Amino acid sequence: MAELHAEHIRQTPSPLVPLPEKDVLTAEQWGILSAIADTVIPSITSLEGNRLLQHPLRRDVYDVSCKRLEQSVGREGGLGLAQRYLAESATAQPAFKDGVSRLINFYLPNDAQKQLLFVLNALNTRAGSIVLTGYATPFDCLPIPTREKILQSWATARLPLFRALFRSLTSLVKVIWIRTSPTLGQVLSFPRTPVHDSPPGSFFPFKFLQIPPPASAEPEIVETDVVIVGSGCGGAVAAKILAETGLRVLVVDKSYYWPPEHLPMSEDEGSNHLFANGGVIQSDDNSIAIVAGSAWGGGGTVNWSAALQPQGFVRREWSQKFGLTNFTSAAFQADLDAVCERMGVGAAAIEHNKTNRVLLEGARKLGMSAKVVPQNTGGEAHNCGYCTYGCGSCGKKGPTETYLPDAAKAGASFLEGFDVHEVTFARTTIGGDEQATGVRGFWTSRDSNGGVVGVGRTRREVIIKAPRVIVAAGTLATPLVLRRSGLTNPHIGRHLHLHPVSFVGAVWDQDVRPWEGPILTAVVNDFENLDGDGYGAKLEATTMLPGLFLPILPWQGGLQYKELAAKMKRMTGYISLARDRYGGRVYPDPVDGRCRVQYSPSKYDKAHILEGAAGLAEIAYVEGAREIFAAVPGLETFVRPASDTVANVHVIGNDTPSVNDLEFQAWLSKLRRKGLPSPDAGFASAHQMGTCRMGVSPANSVVDPKGRVWGTEGLYICDTSVFPSASGVNPMITVMAISRGIARGIAEETIGAGVSTAKAKL
Repeated sequence: MAELHAEHIRQTPSPLVPLPEKDVLTAEQWGILSAIADTVIPSITSLEGNRLLQHPLRRDVYDVSCKRLEQSVGREGGLGLAQRYLAESATAQPAFKDGVSRLINFYLPNDAQKQLLFVLNALNTRAGSIVLTGYATPFDCLPIPTREKILQSWATARLPLFRALFRSLTSLVKVIWIRTSPTLGQVLSFPRTPVHDSPPGSFFPFKFLQIPPPASAEPEIVETDVVIVGSGCGGAVAAKILAETGLRVLVVDKSYYWPPEHLPMSEDEGSNHLFANGGVIQSDDNSIAIVAGSAWGGGGTVNWSAALQPQGFVRREWSQKFGLTNFTSAAFQADLDAVCERMGVGAAAIEHNKTNRVLLEGARKLGMSAKVVPQNTGGEAHNCGYCTYGCGSCGKKGPTETYLPDAAKAGASFLEGFDVHEVTFARTTIGGDEQATGVRGFWTSRDSNGGVVGVGRTRREVIIKAPRVIVAAGTLATPLVLRRSGLTNPHIGRHLHLHPVSFVGAVWDQDVRPWEGPILTAVVNDFENLDGDGYGAKLEATTMLPGLFLPILPWQGGLQYKELAAKMKRMTGYISLARDRYGGRVYPDPVDGRCRVQYSPSKYDKAHILEGAAGLAEIAYVEGAREIFAAVPGLETFVRPASDTVANVHVIGNDTPSVNDLEFQAWLSKLRRKGLPSPDAGFASAHQMGTCRMGVSPANSVVDPKGRVWGTEGLYICDTSVFPSASGVNPMITVMAISRGIARGIAEETIGAGVSTAKAKL
């Protein structure tokens, strides 16, 4: 199997940044953390060995587990693989420690590091161990079965502190083990790249400006007509529109371009190279994990191809509540249609996989409203479940396949590896608006081999002079740029919306290989307007790559989790996604300036998410799922009762399931009763909106209806941060249409008397 697994790896490697020479953790702290990791993912054996390193089981329990896993593997050599899988501990591979070290040293905020070190130090002392575990022995000196009972007690402790500690530590271990395990992929028959995929697709040969080596300490000066900060969906559309008017356009991004031979990346490489903060940004209270693209092409490089237009009730809210009448105009609809046409958005070529067929057919059986989700795939089938780590086939027609090449053909220039620190200004008149004059930041070259982690990289301060600045760095980064630029509007960073989601999974009798086929091609709309005011939940499929789905599965013990993870090739996964009514904020970390997020899903929104989760469970049940689980703390997995003709036991609904079946109704009642309490219930979000929202007055917004930042001239924002409230749909099409409208306005203002030619192109 090892040879088969390696055979399908066709990508060019994308090496990670080397680990720091000085580790945040001491050897003693690593000892405690390793003991925690090997409790969450233990080496399981039937022999009485070193109980500090192995978790022994009774022989009969061990044999039954091996038999179940052998059946799950389902091929020759399955028993041996099952035994190796059970014997593997989290820390068995050096890559596990490297992954944990990278996360702690590079991506944990300073205060989170301190909290982790405090816990590890406490667990290494008698006094601290008594307080946290009830034992006077340091944690790493306790046998694994005892450690497991301690973690299980934390999960249900009365003090929220212990429950939060349980969730954060077990989640960390699960995430890194899944990315680095040598046996899990073999048990699942999961290839690291799509076996059915074509060779790397034809791609646009991007060329990037190179800053010369410094001749002095002075910054390099670059001049242009328009500088666009960010190459994602909003920035790319603006680049095309403005370049086609004849303006000199320079698109800059702190990220680097990865051609298709690198894509899709492995889960470890992709998390570090294509997403912000190593793949996840945690809110301050750890209630929600935020996944934000940070790549050349932005979120359009890592999204799931879903191309939904905003619904009428959202557009009316933006028009009526916020006074932004453009959103109910024919012009905005024309912008929506134009971006869809350019990317070939459509549904005719979709080939639904098991995950999405369950949504459509289950909703039909229950009388729910469901529809096909159009894809931005140029009218072609695009059966790649790996696209969240980049599209190697170029079949997903995001910014790197459409708008950025269009901009380049119209004369736009590009600069990768440029981290913008601030927008520069010159005051036009005393007491008047500030005129944007460009941006200042630091450029880091590629290494001597063309990579981004090797030797030979240079770093230069660069000032880009431009009378028009468009910030399209994304909802999380744009407000930080504005703050560093000296802007003081109190709404900068406020009104953050995230589309929080909770997960539901189903286990089927047959292998479904859920990572195959398109990711998200169906949506159930029945729950999207639960309050009658446009707020509720959408039911959608989720990405089914192990490193993104398996961490959400509940951990109740080492053996339980390993057996549950091994079922993934028979699983399908879903999200209940709320259009959140109440928001949060982003702000810079006081120590290092990185993005911090203050956000907790509200009771109002959690009630909608919970109803959506119940709806997903109903859909899975009527479609015949063998097991159903939800990310509801303390809720056991529902296992469909089985009929037994020998024992003369007949289960009603076993062959023709109905949501009225008593066993299922009892479980559904438990789901609603337990709910989604804090801090036990974890949420995630891949959509960020609203931190520089649009409005008709600086008293309640950051930009005006034309996208111009209040109190400035020549400074605009073209990303999801301008959304007045949550869009309720995957935001790609909405932000591209908004950006197109803002860019058209900038072009008309800039071209002036020569606008007639530009209008013909717009």
